[in-house]
Amino acid sequence: MTADGEERIALALGADWPELREAVARLCAGFDGAYWRACDGEGRYPEAFVATLAEAGYLGILVPEAYGGAGLPLRAASVVLETIHACGCNAAACHAQMYIMGTLLRHGSEAQKRRWLPAIARGELRLQAFGVTEPESGSDTPALRTRARRVGDRWVVHGRKIWTSRALHSDLMLLLARTTPLERVQRRTDGLSVFLVDLREAVGKSIEIRPVRTMINHHTTQIFIDGLELPAEALIGEEGRGFRYILDGMNAERILIASECIGDARWFLDRACQYARERVVFDHPIGRNQGIQFPLARALAETEAAELMVRKACALFDAEHPCGPEANMAKLLAADASWRAGEAAMQTHGGFAFACEYDIERKWRETRLYRIAPVSTNLVLAYLAHRVLGLPKSY
Repeated sequence: MTADGEERIALALGADWPELREAVARLCAGFDGAYWRACDGEGRYPEAFVATLAEAGYLGILVPEAYGGAGLPLRAASVVLETIHACGCNAAACHAQMYIMGTLLRHGSEAQKRRWLPAIARGELRLQAFGVTEPESGSDTPALRTRARRVGDRWVVHGRKIWTSRALHSDLMLLLARTTPLERVQRRTDGLSVFLVDLREAVGKSIEIRPVRTMINHHTTQIFIDGLELPAEALIGEEGRGFRYILDGMNAERILIASECIGDARWFLDRACQYARERVVFDHPIGRNQGIQFPLARALAETEAAELMVRKACALFDAEHPCGPEANMAKLLAADASWRAGEAAMQTHGGFAFACEYDIERKWRETRLYRIAPVSTNLVLAYLAHRVLGLPKSY
């Protein structure tokens, strides 16, 4: 194929950022399986990995150049996260900083951007906590009970959040709270507002953070908020329009999580194929058997198809076009592809898949999360059935 032909294909598929992939891969080479096994076994936050990413500027990749960031599109962030996972690492410790940016960048005031973004871009501040989900409401976001009440020139917040990952390792938190009671709004999604909370000032006073122990090393927490006082300038955008604002963050979140799933799938396929070529049983490599080949080949096809939807969703998001269906489909397809690839890798390795030193079981546990969160597979299907196919709403 000619260089011109390759360029036309690249333009049709969206930027592939080869130099960025190579740079991220070199960084990841310093954090091998032993590092991640140690973090997993000890329940330890991968501080060195996150610090290295921040120092290299990757966590500020979406921050505009005017505020000290790289000013790159979501597609570039997608490539970074995919590469991290394809190298066997895990970006869950810090990926929220990328997708939370959507709410602050698109709806924050100029004063808020100038106050917070330069330090975030330099890696001096971490914005990694997204306080949305609550124990009672789950995915039914408009039913959340956290309440913010205006008292003079301040807001006073009471409530509780769960599955707020990285809150113990973040300086700032994006918080969604109801500012108008549900019974007083025309639409359930009205009356919600977004606040930027400085956790450094609030934790130990009006905020208590408790870790939630889980089957993966995800550093998720419960947050208890009792009389949190916020200045008026902590409000992002207009009061009562917060649900619309966080959709930018949620669409970016689903696209970027989908990118991580693509990386996981590629890692599983690489490891499984390498093992299948080298493992000899009954005098020949097990990779010769179609029982090994076919699941891996199917996982490959599903991964490539899912990646095309990720690219499409990135293109729409970067063009500031509506992308809800595409973001949800990307996340659905990529999570299924990574799970299928993980299952194929488990079966290929047989008993050795359960040996921690191979890292298969760790990555298998990690990638399983994404069929449940953020947003479960069933809820994505219900959304697509209603919003895209026009079927009666079931949720």
